[in-house]
Order: sequence, then C-alpha cells, then structure tokens
Amino acid sequence: MDLGLKGKRALVMGASKGLGRSIADALAAEGVAIAVSGREQASLDVVAQALLALGAEKAVGIPADVASGADMDKLADAAVAALGGVDILVLNHGGPPPCTALDMTEADLVIWFQRIVLSPIRIAMRLLPAMRAQKFGRIITIGSAGMQQPLPNLALSNTLRAAMVGWNKTLSNEVAAEGITCNIMAPGPIVTDRTRQMATGQATKEGRSVEEVIAERGKTIPAGRFGAADEFGPLGAFLASPKAAYITGSVMRVEGGMVKHV
Repeated sequence: MDLGLKGKRALVMGASKGLGRSIADALAAEGVAIAVSGREQASLDVVAQALLALGAEKAVGIPADVASGADMDKLADAAVAALGGVDILVLNHGGPPPCTALDMTEADLVIWFQRIVLSPIRIAMRLLPAMRAQKFGRIITIGSAGMQQPLPNLALSNTLRAAMVGWNKTLSNEVAAEGITCNIMAPGPIVTDRTRQMATGQATKEGRSVEEVIAERGKTIPAGRFGAADEFGPLGAFLASPKAAYITGSVMRVEGGMVKHV
C-alpha cells in the first residue's frame, strides 16, 4: 500500500535507536524527508545515512537533549530550517528508571516531568501553528502500555505518561477539524536496549543470559514472545499518513496482548 507520504516532512525524536528508529525507518521507506534527534551527532549521522539508503527523500541528524526546554526550541527551528517545515512530529524519549510508588521521590518526579511532559508539549506547541496554517499535521506520542495498565515497578513512567494521555486527547479534540491528528503509540514488551537493561539485573542474579530472561518473560504474553522493533514502526507510518486522517485522540497498543482489558 502506498501511504501517500511522499513529500511529507517528519521530525522523529529519540531516533538513534529502538522504537524511535523503527518509526524513522518506516517513514524513510515511504519516501519521507526526515530529521532525527538524539544526544550524539555521530550516531545521528549514521542513522541519517541509513535512512537515505531506505528511501528517505532527505535525512539529517540534529542533536538535542529532551531534558532542556531551550534545546526543544532549537530542535524545532533546526528541523524546519533543514526540511522546510515539519508535517509529522514523533515525540519520543528515553524511559525513567524503575521504582515503586513508595520509593518515588519528588526530585525524580521533577526531573522526569520535564522529559516526559514539559519538553514534548513545548516542541509540539512550537510546531503546531504551521500545521494549523497548512491544514495538515500529525503528532504521534510514543508512550507505554503502562498508560492503560500500570506496570509493576515503573511508578514514574505510569504516573507521568498518564498526563500525556490527557493532553493528547484534549489537543486532538481542539485541532481535529483542522486536518491535524494526535495519537499515542503504546508499546508493551518489545526488545530494545531498555528492555535488555531492565532484564540484566535478573539475569546476573540468576546466572543466566539476558536472552534467556527475555524469552522466559515472553511466555507470559499471549503472543508468547517479546515484539521486535520493526513490528512497531509501520503503525507509526500509517498514523502519519493521509490514510489515517479519521484516527485521532487514540491510544494504540503494540503489546502482543499483554494488557488484560479491552
């Protein structure tokens, strides 16, 4: 299926690897011009070259730290300068460290509120006026299945990502008639550097490999396994496309059936 994305311009945050990279790859295969962000220019340059090889009309890497509001302004402006505008914005960032609700500290809440809530909203608000003027825009927020079914020992993520659900739904209702959609992609157990890192402690404690721990955990999921990153990105490309113009304000899960409710 041709998604009709040729000629569109996307900024994909946190795209040097993992879920952000999987969306960037899927957009590149559709001929989108892409700016990717992350913290290291060298790794972004490698990603940009790979995206060009996949079919991206243009690909540039722009370093930015989601912990800095000023960096979000610079990132937005640099992406517009490089691409001529941004039609598709993918909000993505690293996840907070594990902790229980009882162990969660005010200091950690402040640190991660900036990264999970303030910075994504700030850059979206900076790019939104141009989307409204052209009567087309896509804002895709990468969240977590914990937005709908809180996950054990991920209290920071469960707490702060819930704020993005409320923001996404509210904004989507306000701009839907202007050709702009706002959706959340909520991944569950997908093999990334983060899932490997979170499995390392158990693997070390039990004298097993990380792969063995992940395979064992995968048996608890209806799909019988963890997902692969390249099973995530294509949904992002579809949501970014004109084909998905009537889908907005939604939380779309990619989690192998892990969430128990409908």
